[in-house]
Amino acid sequence: MKRRAFIRDVAVGGLALRWAPGLLAGQAAPALPHLGVAEGASPYAITKEAVAAIGGMSRFVARGDKVVVKPNIGWDRTPEMAACTNPEVVKALVELAQEAGAKSVIVIDNTTNQARRCYIRSGIQEAVKQAGGTMLFVDEHRVKKMSLGGEWLKEWDIVLDVIEADKIINVPIAKHHSLCRVTLGMKNWLGGISGARNQLHQRIDEAVVDLAAFFKPALTVLDAYRILVRNGPQGGRISDTELRETVVAGVDAAAVDAMGASFFELAPQDVPYLRMARERGLGRIDLEGLNIDKRKI
Repeated sequence: MKRRAFIRDVAVGGLALRWAPGLLAGQAAPALPHLGVAEGASPYAITKEAVAAIGGMSRFVARGDKVVVKPNIGWDRTPEMAACTNPEVVKALVELAQEAGAKSVIVIDNTTNQARRCYIRSGIQEAVKQAGGTMLFVDEHRVKKMSLGGEWLKEWDIVLDVIEADKIINVPIAKHHSLCRVTLGMKNWLGGISGARNQLHQRIDEAVVDLAAFFKPALTVLDAYRILVRNGPQGGRISDTELRETVVAGVDAAAVDAMGASFFELAPQDVPYLRMARERGLGRIDLEGLNIDKRKI
């Protein structure tokens, strides 16, 4: 409930207190960018810079919050293979959430390959340990079938340890995908559910949009430091990857994914689930109309 209230408050102007001095003087509140985009050689540093560009982590996480960070840790691959979220990106977000006053920061994903191998080989388990966060495995006793209210996906098995957080930070990696062209933030929610997920491949784009409408993260941070451009979603060769040294952060998950699509030379309209998300009112995909703060460090 706290997470839903937070999202609602931001939408109706909950940032007013942050800019109170200007408002009391009768001045308009400064407009925050829709997206923060940071480029640089350090995935850790550019993650912090991208979040800073849209107001900083204290805009999203309040003191005492229970925070879940949801990366893509689906595959038994090293960071160089770009199949899982870069561990330094995850580490930066865990630290930022703690600095903002989070009571706890949990990192979790429902992996495709064996979870313990994925957590270790991706480098994420060690990164989270260094940052002082908690790695959590999906417990099938902590899964509940829930109504999603989707247009196609009416109900599914949801990982309770994800949705019971006060704030969720979605942190996917940008990858090619053999079924839906690219997997970005909205597709990353398949790691927040359980059950026979392969059944969703029948209508993957509709499933992605229905899940994105259900989860509603407070913040989406897209790891595009090294992206997987071929043989996704798991790759297997460094030659399948490209170094982009970029991280994108935003409240609007559709807008973040629209920017992510551009790294693959795709217009957002070329990605079916992004078109559906726009039509459902889940966010904007018109990059030319967005306020984007781009930084290089």
